[in-house]
Amino acid sequence: MNKAGRLSRSIEPTVKSRGHNQTFINPSVLQKVQLSSGVEYEWMQTLGEVEIHIPVPSGTRGRDINVVLEKKSLKVTLKQQEPLIDGDLLKEIKLEESTWTLENQSAIIIHLEKINKMEWWSSVIDGHPSIDTSKIQPENSKLGDLDAETRSMVEKMMFDQRQKELGKPTSDELKKQEILKKFQEQHPELDFSKAKIN
Repeated sequence: MNKAGRLSRSIEPTVKSRGHNQTFINPSVLQKVQLSSGVEYEWMQTLGEVEIHIPVPSGTRGRDINVVLEKKSLKVTLKQQEPLIDGDLLKEIKLEESTWTLENQSAIIIHLEKINKMEWWSSVIDGHPSIDTSKIQPENSKLGDLDAETRSMVEKMMFDQRQKELGKPTSDELKKQEILKKFQEQHPELDFSKAKIN
């Protein structure tokens, strides 16, 4: 599962502190979940994907595992046992790009591809313990890692932020000014000197 762009297991702490007594969550570090049934699993995410690690008894084989992935649900069962996980996913996934593997006959690794790649999940399964997504501090990424549409949107946001900091008009405001200027050039007979334009 450690292909480029995929999440990888990290041994960093789940929660990082950064000055001013604020706590941030690193979403690419495994978050541990303990269910009342005694089942434990760990999960992590990027904006585009979720990865779940479920420990299983050593020596478990693929044929002993039943993983049922649906667009909005997940069920993981070991042969002739109660489900390890069985519930509705917090958000919808792309079935055709979601997979599972058995790692070292001791852990099931489930890769879920998010449909909405612009939001953080507070939990994997609806009703399971959750994290506060407002405290997520994603790792920095390079603009070159983003697809063209996302990169364009991020560049626009960065430009607008710089403009605001300098007290200058944002890209939308510049567009409006340009449209107004063209309109004034096309209609010199109109007097705009007393017009209030927002």
